[in-house]
Amino acid sequence: PVRLLYRSVGNTSVVAVTAGPGLTNAVTAVKNAQMAESPLLLIGGAAGTILQGRGALQDIDHMSLFKPLCKFCASIRTIREIVPTVRNALAIAQSGTPGPVFIEFPLDTLYPFHLVSKEFIPKSPPKGLMGNLIAWYMKNHMLNLYAGAWEPRDVSPLPVHIPLATDDQVQKCIELVSRAKKPVILLGSQAVLAPTPAEEIRKALEGLGIPCFLGGMSRGILGKDSPIQIRQNRRDALKEADLVLLAGTVCDFRLGYGRVLSRHSKIIAVNRDKSQLLKNSDLFWKPTIAVQGDVGSLLVQLSKGLKGYHCPQEWPQSLKAQDATKEAANRAKAEEKTEQHLNPLKVLYRVDELMAEDAVIVVDGGDFVGSAAYILRPRGPLHWLDPGAFGTLGVGGGFALGAKLCRPDSEVWIIYGDGSSGYSIAEFDTFTRHKTPIIAVVGNDAGWTQISREQVPMLGSNVACGLAFTDYHTVADGYGGKGYLMGREDEEKMSDIIRKAQKETREGKATLLNVLIGKTNFREGSVSV
Repeated sequence: PVRLLYRSVGNTSVVAVTAGPGLTNAVTAVKNAQMAESPLLLIGGAAGTILQGRGALQDIDHMSLFKPLCKFCASIRTIREIVPTVRNALAIAQSGTPGPVFIEFPLDTLYPFHLVSKEFIPKSPPKGLMGNLIAWYMKNHMLNLYAGAWEPRDVSPLPVHIPLATDDQVQKCIELVSRAKKPVILLGSQAVLAPTPAEEIRKALEGLGIPCFLGGMSRGILGKDSPIQIRQNRRDALKEADLVLLAGTVCDFRLGYGRVLSRHSKIIAVNRDKSQLLKNSDLFWKPTIAVQGDVGSLLVQLSKGLKGYHCPQEWPQSLKAQDATKEAANRAKAEEKTEQHLNPLKVLYRVDELMAEDAVIVVDGGDFVGSAAYILRPRGPLHWLDPGAFGTLGVGGGFALGAKLCRPDSEVWIIYGDGSSGYSIAEFDTFTRHKTPIIAVVGNDAGWTQISREQVPMLGSNVACGLAFTDYHTVADGYGGKGYLMGREDEEKMSDIIRKAQKETREGKATLLNVLIGKTNFREGSVSV
């Protein structure tokens, strides 16, 4: 939800949690926000300033936890610090490469003076010199804590710094693209960062006519049937390409650490973050030009600077033809009978055909979601939310809730693996209580299949990878939603059941399709390390 909210309305998300375990439970989410390059203000409680380090309830060193994850960390020590600290944190969260920031609010900075003084200043201090010293110290501590608290403060937002390509860098990129015969653009999540609207970026890409591979949150930016979006055979296209534009795409495990790039290709790398811009460049690849700047604005400038240019048509057409061949093979595989239950590819194709044009797709899982990435077509920008490069299972319920709150009139789907569904299926209670109806599809193959794909051939054992064909539909019913079980006997009625679930959702009830699926060899050998 952090990513969708920021990229939808340009705001920083704010999360408030309690001290100690509240903040330790937030560590994974904050790391995910960091890797998703989404601005987030985390507000955490803490023991009172005068009690820290003395064994107070939930008193731990929060700063040590969050300094490696956040662009900025601060602990409020006086009331007068609150406004300037929050203003500064919000500006830092959005500047440069967006990311999370953390502010710790000790208990005594959150309550009115009379309550804090009643709690912390002893009514009957010890007698004698020591008692007088304690009373004096406590009184002065309180007076300093609240000094200047009621003075007017400037609460206007501080300016946000966004790095931009220089005119010389833009011109060099224009020259490289204009000479290319087989260019390719790899678009990453940074392409949909503020301030450039996604619609402007789409027009720029269509104006250039260069074939694009979309990843992360850039999925959907070209709609579901664009002639320049290529979905299959990326590795082969990169071998042939004479120019590759890494538009916010990082040479990490998703690009074989850069090894999939051809040594014969000119490479333009664009990224707001210098460390991500040059990731593994000393090992497996080297940029022709590296631009530390905003991706969206550079693409728009490229399109304007290349008026009259259009990528040679035979290149995207040949890639699109290969796409069609691969797509036909996938559809043929979807019609194969599995040993038991339903073919997962057939289920996914049917979901893709029936989901609404405004649908937001949240994916949370391993094997079933890995297949979904090849088959489901996001309808528009920010209509696809996944766990990201951190591989954070369990995002489904929270992401879907955020998506539905941001886009209450849109159809919101969660594509779950059966293993990952266990992390957030309890959010069906939240969906019911807060009237945020979504549709969940659980690909139920009774196992951690993404793990067993690798484990069984290597170790000859499926230990710890086996689950059961659990009645997840009953769980949804128990939380006030509506569950449907779908197995091989329902194959002919699959479309009717999906439409019925969509109707229930439109009428305000969160629904879950518990789809019993069999095994296929689709994506055989697929391992991410």
